[in-house]
Amino acid sequence: MISIALSTEISEACPDLHVLAIACQVRNTESDEFLWEEITRAEEEIRSTSQIEDINKWPPIRATRQAYKRLGKDPNRYRPSAEALRRRILRGLPLYKIDTLVDIINLVSIRSGYSIGGFDADKIVGGLELGVGKEGEIYHGIGRGELNIAGLPVYRDEVAGVGTPTSDEERTKIEMSTTSLLMILNGYSGREGLLEAGRYSVDLLKRYVSAVNVEAELICRENRGKITL
Repeated sequence: MISIALSTEISEACPDLHVLAIACQVRNTESDEFLWEEITRAEEEIRSTSQIEDINKWPPIRATRQAYKRLGKDPNRYRPSAEALRRRILRGLPLYKIDTLVDIINLVSIRSGYSIGGFDADKIVGGLELGVGKEGEIYHGIGRGELNIAGLPVYRDEVAGVGTPTSDEERTKIEMSTTSLLMILNGYSGREGLLEAGRYSVDLLKRYVSAVNVEAELICRENRGKITL
């Protein structure tokens, strides 16, 4: 498991933050028919039970938006990914079909409300620390080009930023060749619901990308520890 630390700046601004990190070995595929049946059912459920104006009231999304505001970022301009995905579904658009690993992460995100970082762990240099983006910091969001991450929570390795709740970075993105996954569920609303989302994640990873050597760690400002999901 890659070491993950929370900066003092983040811990003071977001005292309820709990981070669940999952690491495993996987076999990625271009697409999985049965996974997409699950995704389609989730999309239909969201459309039948949710309204677009209620998305930002859901506790995991609301807490992430509040974290943005405390750090000086406008969450309406830089939406957390879980919110953006739900808004897409409620506008009648299907989720993007990327590859099985990314599709799993998106499914967990729309069902849980957590903005989830998904990384090729072999591309991460050293450990990670969650801090706050600075003015002028170079960051290339996946499919978004250069992204202004000033005021966003950002995971950095020894090279530069790799992940924010709005978009992960091109340098460490998941690809078809990815065999070592690091998945980070960011619970700005606290621990409640986080472990359930983690267990759901592990179940999907085992069923659809043959995940093995699964490790999990729960991190907050007071303590950290390995857990079994």
